[in-house]
Amino acid sequence: MNPPEAPPTFRRPSVEERPWAWRLEDAAGTEVGVEGDLADQRFANQADAESWVGETWADLAALGVDQVVLFEHDRRVYGPMSLHA
Repeated sequence: MNPPEAPPTFRRPSVEERPWAWRLEDAAGTEVGVEGDLADQRFANQADAESWVGETWADLAALGVDQVVLFEHDRRVYGPMSLHA
């Protein structure tokens, strides 16, 4: 019996595969870069993008993000939406 083949190399999904993304901003509307697991997240659909920001908003705010803007490709869908009460 032969061992199973190694899985394919992980590749990041393309923008075409995951066109939804949040622009993370400070209160003045300047883009904020974050590091680690919260950086450069892309989503296959709007619901996944909204769920993600709903789960991570407090962590984003702690990293200096004041507001977010949702994009599908280059089209602004809505925002800015504050991460503060």
